[in-house]
Amino acid sequence: MNVKESLFEKLESKKGDMVQHRRYLHQHPELSFQETATSAYIKKFYENKDVIMTQPVDGSHAIIIEIKGQYPGKTIGLRADFDALPIEEEADVPFKSLNQGVMHACGHDAHTAYLLGLADALIEIKDELSGTIKIIHQHAEELPPGGAQQIMASGALNDVDEIYGIHVVPVAGPEVIGFNKGNAFAGSSTFTLTINGLGGHAASPHKTHDALVAGTNFVNTLQTIVSRRIDPSEMGVITVGAFEAPGGANVIQDKVTIKGTARYLKDDLEQFMYKEIEKVAQSVAVGFDVTYDLDYQFGYPVLYNHPTQTNHVADILSASRGDYFEQLIEIPAVSGSEDFAYYLKEIPGTFYIVGCKPEQVTSPYMNHHPKFEVNEDALIVAAKSLGEIAINRMTATD
Repeated sequence: MNVKESLFEKLESKKGDMVQHRRYLHQHPELSFQETATSAYIKKFYENKDVIMTQPVDGSHAIIIEIKGQYPGKTIGLRADFDALPIEEEADVPFKSLNQGVMHACGHDAHTAYLLGLADALIEIKDELSGTIKIIHQHAEELPPGGAQQIMASGALNDVDEIYGIHVVPVAGPEVIGFNKGNAFAGSSTFTLTINGLGGHAASPHKTHDALVAGTNFVNTLQTIVSRRIDPSEMGVITVGAFEAPGGANVIQDKVTIKGTARYLKDDLEQFMYKEIEKVAQSVAVGFDVTYDLDYQFGYPVLYNHPTQTNHVADILSASRGDYFEQLIEIPAVSGSEDFAYYLKEIPGTFYIVGCKPEQVTSPYMNHHPKFEVNEDALIVAAKSLGEIAINRMTATD
């Protein structure tokens, strides 16, 4: 029996464990930088196992597990995130979130579950391995500055030769794996614009400086940045997600607050979008005689999948197509963002997608929706694919 066969045999025996991990974590979600119980659950799992466990970032909940093989080889990093979102769950599942207003609506419970199962299997066959695997259980992916940046700054991954990760997405079922190379996931920034005007009576608008009207003009004009200021061949998205102007029907408001995001697939658009959004805010302030405060937070960089490592992944998975999954598809660039980008800025590797669309569902709810669900067959697909990539790249000479 070769190493892949040994690994897959172990993983098959752990499918039930992975499902149990996922359901427990789903019931007990925690927000970014607050994952105390989740971290404790992960640490307890590794107790009495023959590994080196460290917490690389002081005051955080990140955990790194080092699995040393018997023979020399590369050091490969495998990462899964474990934070949840501030969303009230609406999915009709028996293991629904027990934490009000918090939900694993992005699949990070599934990520952690398959990586726990994979790590357990790798530990059991460590005497057959050549090289070292670092299992990275990462905190705070959902909230910039994000956990990945902190882990990279700690130096805990300075010895890692290559790094790989997965996201589950219900665009297809678990029979589909999607990959892309180059600029693969968008960079993102967030902004909060507060417009301050002069409120008053709805019957006397001429005596006011209407912050709400100024705000609506800001929102409408924002869309011209993408449609008129960015090359049509380049991807750019600006989305306003919140417009807060509480008040009565007969009151012109003093203040409105607008929150949104900017996304882009080229690094040079990060500063460009910021400057253009600032220009729109300035013009609205002049045009409507109001003042403003723009809090602009640069978020995650563009995620760059290294072509060499991505090609290796495609070759490795192509050999297993028709075994535990059916389709390997090269997909277009993704407009979502991921702080895995910080790892790939320093370490060669790639980040890919495993389908998790529930069975008999035509129009699944996507990640970040309160009714988001995961097809748990994706757990074994994720574990096997990431596992065989790791054992192949540990012994690779290129």
